[in-house]
Amino acid sequence: MSEAVESVWPRTVLQTCIVHLLRNSFRYAARADWEKIAATLRPVYTAPTEEAALERFTEFAATWGEKYPAVVKLWESAWAEVVPFPAFDVEIRKVVCTTNAIESINARIRRAVKARGHFPSETAALKCIYLALMSLDPKGTGRAKWTGRWKKALNAFDLTFEGRLTATRR
Repeated sequence: MSEAVESVWPRTVLQTCIVHLLRNSFRYAARADWEKIAATLRPVYTAPTEEAALERFTEFAATWGEKYPAVVKLWESAWAEVVPFPAFDVEIRKVVCTTNAIESINARIRRAVKARGHFPSETAALKCIYLALMSLDPKGTGRAKWTGRWKKALNAFDLTFEGRLTATRR
């Protein structure tokens, strides 16, 4: 996938979803060890530099590699999409570490559409989707909270990816 994305957008930085990587790691581990594994992996994806992340991952592999080699292999195979993370500003990390907000919206839309089965017209389907989205924030106060959280990240994105965001606003 990375080759396909980079062929269209050559300056792309691919970053894997850390939450999904953690969830996939837990598939290979016993439930009793999940908290310990998560605690050992946290210094890996919160490391300030790529070198520090690699050191923490080496420690993780030494601790858990014998018991759960598939978890170590999973992180090794995803390492190219994990290492851009430490280079990002803290505000960018908060935004890109997970796609759960997007997934939550998609789940709400799927649930609303599935409950109705079929629609007499495209307009009816669009109204259903609109109502599902509006029900996420019935009082209308979420937009103010959302934009407040994104302002710092937007500033960090503009500085990190200089020229890419301002070019789209022209």
